[in-house]
Amino acid sequence: MKIAIASGKGGTGKTTVSVNLAAYMSSKYKIILTDLDVEEPNSSLFIDKENYDKTIISRMVPHWNKSTCISCGKCNEVCNFNAVIQIEALNEVVVFPKLCHSCFACSDLCPTLSLPMGRERVGLINHYYHKKFDLIEGVLDIGQEQAVPLIAQTIAYTDKHYSDDYIKIFDSPPGTSCPVIEAVKDSDLVLLVTEPTPFGLNDLKISVEVMRKLNQKFGVIVNRAESHLNLINDYCQIENIPLITELPQSRKIAELYSQGKLIYRAVSQVENEFEKISQFIEKVRSGK
Repeated sequence: MKIAIASGKGGTGKTTVSVNLAAYMSSKYKIILTDLDVEEPNSSLFIDKENYDKTIISRMVPHWNKSTCISCGKCNEVCNFNAVIQIEALNEVVVFPKLCHSCFACSDLCPTLSLPMGRERVGLINHYYHKKFDLIEGVLDIGQEQAVPLIAQTIAYTDKHYSDDYIKIFDSPPGTSCPVIEAVKDSDLVLLVTEPTPFGLNDLKISVEVMRKLNQKFGVIVNRAESHLNLINDYCQIENIPLITELPQSRKIAELYSQGKLIYRAVSQVENEFEKISQFIEKVRSGK
């Protein structure tokens, strides 16, 4: 089963839920946690890492061969992302690698094969080994502008190394743009983490719209919940959205988080809430 932990905005507690859920469920199930927030992965801060493997990840981009180019303009015509531009006055073709989406159109359709595809490094995949569960994280290189290729390869790496009898938990990027779509599109369940504020509600509404467009099963987890704030509860009731649980607003939880410690072990109320999340996952998993 694939479970994506997502949110409409950053700072709601996706990583808090992801690492604690993985640790909590690892006592009952085979778990693998994958951090897909490749621009700023931080799940690894919360687990004891014994050793790890490192894999360099690349993507394919075109390289112009001036000696064989006939300046036909076909590459300029077929590139939908303006990554390949023909400058007729200079008899030159300019390639912008950071705009390239590796679709191979310019390379495959060039009549003189003057745009062969070559590899360009985009980041790393770190594979950490832990006694209870392993962690995989994608790390985008500084200066790289496209997170989606690395997210896709990090998911593929996870699927290659861990069979379907694992519960795979994906700590997704924030927001609702292309990186999030890539992270959640093949999940069996999406857990949307939000906070009981007007900003949290606004971004939750956008996330719900996206999940419905993708026909994804999803439920909501409220983080930093307070008894007098019912914005999220009221919205979920009106929209008939499963409100799985509420994690309380607590200074102790904030202190534990800032120290890189798991919270469910230290706060009994939180452990009960993660049991509710686990039970919800099991219901979806069993098709009930």
